[in-house]
Amino acid sequence: MSRRRLGMFPLSTVLFPHGTLPLHVFEPRYRVLMDHCLAAEREFGVVMIERGSEVGGGDLRSGTGTLARIEVAQQLPDGRWLMAARGVEPIRVLDWLPDDPYPVATVVPISEPELAPEHRLLAEARSWVRRARALLSELGDHPPMAPDAPGTTTEQMWHLCAAAPLGPLDRQRLLVAGGPEARLEALVELCRAAAEDMGRLLGGASGPSPEP
Repeated sequence: MSRRRLGMFPLSTVLFPHGTLPLHVFEPRYRVLMDHCLAAEREFGVVMIERGSEVGGGDLRSGTGTLARIEVAQQLPDGRWLMAARGVEPIRVLDWLPDDPYPVATVVPISEPELAPEHRLLAEARSWVRRARALLSELGDHPPMAPDAPGTTTEQMWHLCAAAPLGPLDRQRLLVAGGPEARLEALVELCRAAAEDMGRLLGGASGPSPEP
């Protein structure tokens, strides 16, 4: 278990491993974080704010998040940053250190087993994510799901989590799930419930079952 001291970005959203995170960095303390990240390993942690605001501090932060790596960064003339980062791996916060000037924590990576190729739950989860997004598209709130992303079975699992039309609390539930199988089971459950709710809004008793 490799501990490290890491600058942290508490946000009102959830970043998954292999997911992308665009950010507009304007607070002075996070501008300093950007300077430090770009001068070192270009990495920081992202955790969801469970209660409070992204701006000003005083928030309640989740203890599980994601290591992020800056891929593109552009500083504007007034000192603000436009940045895009990619999720690397899940992390657990062991303790929060004093904000000086930005949030800092001691973290460890969360190790999980790899999913077997063509895992049965992966296919089921893919079908329900597609179904939920298709129904949401009919309601005019979401584009249909893009073609499957290439990568390992584990990477595909994380891409499905990112593509699922779920709110931050449900996304955090997926992030903290006890391993890939538990995560896929939760993803199926959440997307099935979302599809049933949207099916009722569209005039049916429940959302139609996805194609196998």
